[in-house]
Amino acid sequence: MYSQVFQLHAELLKALSHPKRLEIVHLLRDKTLSVSQIQDMLDLPQANLSQHLMVLRDARVVKTKKQGKQIYYSIAHTNFVKASDLLRNILIDRYKGSAFADEFTRSMNELVPIVSDPVCGMRLSPTTASFARKRKGTSYYFCASGCMDKFLKRPEAYIAKGA
Repeated sequence: MYSQVFQLHAELLKALSHPKRLEIVHLLRDKTLSVSQIQDMLDLPQANLSQHLMVLRDARVVKTKKQGKQIYYSIAHTNFVKASDLLRNILIDRYKGSAFADEFTRSMNELVPIVSDPVCGMRLSPTTASFARKRKGTSYYFCASGCMDKFLKRPEAYIAKGA
């Protein structure tokens, strides 16, 4: 039995061991999102997203609810979010003082009021944002890589609309 627990633990970690799957967990931290919403936020092809969601579903990291033709995903247990946050804090501590972490730590550790992703409008804070970028002295926070990529390609489109 003892070795089975370690085997199950390893399988769970394996299911979480992809950056996009971790990003999905992060997106779902306090929301229920449809497949199309997740796809838009991550800017992933449908087939690729479906594979990632299947791995997370099989590992029971996420749960689904069908409404009409839409399938909605949410986190199966709040401790997945807590575990992800704890690991992120370890990384922040580990890389303190490095060139990589200086900007990351500064932007991700700020405790400021809730902000909105300028692309999709998702409400988040600097500590829960997946990405942060500065542009002309202003910090912008993003829920996922797809939103950040869209912003970086055409920032004026999103700054002008004031999302």
